[in-house]
Amino acid sequence: MRRLFLTLLALLMPLAAQAQWREASTPHFVIYSQQGPERLREFATNLERFDKGLRALRGAKDDVLGTSGRVTIYVVDDTDDVKALIGDRQVAGFYIARAGGSMAVVPRASGASSDIALGPLAILLHEYGHHFMFSVAPHSAFPAWFVEGFAEFHATAVFGKDGGITFGEPPLYRGIGIMRGNMLPIEKLMIADTLKLSPEQRDAMYGRGWLLTHYLTIGQPARAGQLGKYIAAINAGSKPIDAATGAFGDLRTLDKELERYKLGKFRISRLIGASLAVGEPAIRVLGPGEAAMMKVRIRSRVGVGPKDVPDLYADARKAAAPFPNDPAVQIILAGAALDASDYPGAEAAADRAIAADPKALDAWLHKSQARTLAARKSGDRDKARWEAIRKLIITANRLDPDNPRPLIRYYLSFGDAGEAPIEAARQGLSRAMELAPHDRGLRLLATTMFLRQGNKVVARQLLAPLAYQPHSPALAARAQKLIALIDEGKIEAALADLSGKPEAPDDEDSKSPA
Repeated sequence: MRRLFLTLLALLMPLAAQAQWREASTPHFVIYSQQGPERLREFATNLERFDKGLRALRGAKDDVLGTSGRVTIYVVDDTDDVKALIGDRQVAGFYIARAGGSMAVVPRASGASSDIALGPLAILLHEYGHHFMFSVAPHSAFPAWFVEGFAEFHATAVFGKDGGITFGEPPLYRGIGIMRGNMLPIEKLMIADTLKLSPEQRDAMYGRGWLLTHYLTIGQPARAGQLGKYIAAINAGSKPIDAATGAFGDLRTLDKELERYKLGKFRISRLIGASLAVGEPAIRVLGPGEAAMMKVRIRSRVGVGPKDVPDLYADARKAAAPFPNDPAVQIILAGAALDASDYPGAEAAADRAIAADPKALDAWLHKSQARTLAARKSGDRDKARWEAIRKLIITANRLDPDNPRPLIRYYLSFGDAGEAPIEAARQGLSRAMELAPHDRGLRLLATTMFLRQGNKVVARQLLAPLAYQPHSPALAARAQKLIALIDEGKIEAALADLSGKPEAPDDEDSKSPA
């Protein structure tokens, strides 16, 4: 009997070890996963190489990121977990652009494999392609076909055993859409942002966008420079079709070239491993408190609907109860309490986190937000109360001056108090925009600020990337309307639109699915 017990125990031990939550930290990523340490190390290292390869391929410099500038990746069990989190059965992974907290959720298994394989990895690389594009070219407008084509081009990266990366492999998961015909002729592809696409046409935009991006970047040397000319024309104000014709020539000829090109052999671009050397990721096993809160943490960060908030908060309280002195646990609990509008509970949890770790920036922010939301609810504009709230925000800012969230909260505090933002607050919001150009709500907030200052040029520049947003047609239409109002000199009308339908930074709807 004892021997049988030991045999069963030996069989179960690898499963228990695999179930441990681990964190891998690199210069550009923070990854939470239940993968084993070696697999997680390989995964994190490949992601760093991918970022380095992207920069080498696209000639983008690598600015030093603070901890808040990294993308947090949550690796869940399978695509069913992903679908449950986002509430969409067609989504296999997603990315949320958020100031100071951009994140992605991807599955560890897609059904065909128990580890991160081509499907889940392609999802993640696609989403990081979006993040990279909007980070290195924050004020450029890119048409929808190129936004998706660019992401798809890099999503098929192949990692070599020598540390090298191959770019340009075809996305086999788009193969049927690419090969079955031309569902989106180039005249429509160029204006896909403005069209109501069928599911088949939307899928074709991904595949055809990949094909055209591949052809113009590495497939046809005779067309070198045309893509850059086209994008420059769009950003100079040309209509999409005019920009395309001016850069590519006759569009029907280009369409025919693409039809021939898709039947041939695709060029690839390979970067050798020696050029992509990166440091070792730091890996740690999460403590029992953090591990117990992991499911709550992911659901809270993704965001849940109003009906699910009470259950999430109840789960958070239950999981956090054994760990009153764990700052990470109490920070997660405070966030769940804020979602549930339990402001005293949120402040109490934040205070426990601060007592355990006075340098816990998120705890100071949650404490300030608990007081902010309580004051908003009661309509309290007492000057002393708001000065006290700002002191909490300033404390958070001093802990990490390059975290955009305290800068945003500080600026918003003046409007909440019925006061005009001071110059330091305006400068802080500008700095936040530099730090988190991918946050859509922050763009609209900064647009409002610059319009009020009379700076139409910068306001228009901030709106331009939103006007071609492929994952949010409503936001794209709104941005196009605002740009038109600015161009017509109707600044008050633009401000009225921005004031009447605000989108706060950290917008939970900024989800990019794949």
